[in-house]
Amino acid sequence: MGRPHVLIIPFPAQGHVTPFMKFAYQISDHGIKVTFVNSDFIHEKLVAALPDEDEARSRIGLASIPDGLGPGEDRKDSLKLTDSILRVMPGHLKELIEKVNNSNDDEKITCVIADSAFGWALEVADKMGIKRVAFCPFGPGSLALAFHIPRLIEAGLLNTTDGSLLNHEFICLAKDIPAFISNRLPWSCPTDPTLQEICFRLAFKAIQVMNLSNWLLSNSVYELDSSACELIPNILSIGPLLASHHLGHYAGNFWHEDSTCIGWLDKQPAGSVIYVAFGSLAIFNQRQFNELALGLELVGRPFLWVVRSDFADGSVAEYPDFIERVAENGKIVSWAPQEKVLAHPSVACFLSHCGWNSTMDAIGMGVPFLCWPYFADQFHNQSYICDKWKVGLGLNPDENGFISRHEIKKKIEKLVSDDGIKANAEKLKEMARKSVIEGGSSYKNFQTFVEALKQ
Repeated sequence: MGRPHVLIIPFPAQGHVTPFMKFAYQISDHGIKVTFVNSDFIHEKLVAALPDEDEARSRIGLASIPDGLGPGEDRKDSLKLTDSILRVMPGHLKELIEKVNNSNDDEKITCVIADSAFGWALEVADKMGIKRVAFCPFGPGSLALAFHIPRLIEAGLLNTTDGSLLNHEFICLAKDIPAFISNRLPWSCPTDPTLQEICFRLAFKAIQVMNLSNWLLSNSVYELDSSACELIPNILSIGPLLASHHLGHYAGNFWHEDSTCIGWLDKQPAGSVIYVAFGSLAIFNQRQFNELALGLELVGRPFLWVVRSDFADGSVAEYPDFIERVAENGKIVSWAPQEKVLAHPSVACFLSHCGWNSTMDAIGMGVPFLCWPYFADQFHNQSYICDKWKVGLGLNPDENGFISRHEIKKKIEKLVSDDGIKANAEKLKEMARKSVIEGGSSYKNFQTFVEALKQ
């Protein structure tokens, strides 16, 4: 029998591909062959962002299957994309597995590791008699809520169609888990009822097929959220998954990383820089974009701001006088090597959308947060950051729903001068560090999993 061969398939979004790729590197470090499967569309983005000499091309097999949409079709239409994925991808995945298994008897696929949003992939593996693993790219708190969906519906607390709360302001699963507030549930999309129904359907479906998986993995630290982990059957916390834990270039980006920002950080005083990044999906209208820019300028501290090409309704190019005015203090890039930035001694705090990957990155580096959640689980992550772990502050919108430049300035100044928050961030960094070194909870869970793969 040959070495174990794992097929990994994430949901086609940056926030899902990122932790899956970090995980793929980690298991390949243990002698396990990895075939990493994206949709054709995402595969092209990923390969285009890789340096030509990248080792991922040889270390990890990068494969792809169609998502059913044509090259020019709108993949931001979630209903269209989801329906197409469910209709087309299961058959293509089965064909890919058969092709791999027929080509080499010594390297047949022995396990499928699928995104918790891709229950259909677990069903394909189950029918083919292959080991199955569900991987959850968000926090245990949100996953625990998903596991409770059937009971919450039965108790008359959740609407069966869109998962909205019925006659309640919040749900509290356990004493140590922050409450889930109405309109701020992981699947909540108040401005898009159709998208909310899709997100809720995916969450409900994910839990229904979890019983097909042999293991459930989470990019989390048990000690950070033991109460939620205790509510989830068979969960193995193996985080924080950090690219810095293995050698070589990280291959999970859809955009080219602008590494010039590291040289710029080298020139800034220790603990002085505000790092600003809102992940891969958040979009600001031009007015809110301008308020953020002016807020950063008002603070007068050095800042590193990640502005994707599609981040604003307009673009940073519409604000050239701002760029000129902050040339001494500010650095704007389209995408940054986030772990390296957060690990840099010049960084003081992280103005973040509180996506789970960013949350784990900053906890792993001991950086305090200024929270500006955008959608989905990010609001509940903020509750952990501000209320439970006490490693950050939130921003309060004005009467028109905007975060003003003055609020941004006030909260940044308050955050960087709060020694208690800094001390708490250091404690969590140490907790995360201990979890992944020999004898730590994540280390032991990961070793248990790898040994099981090899049997």
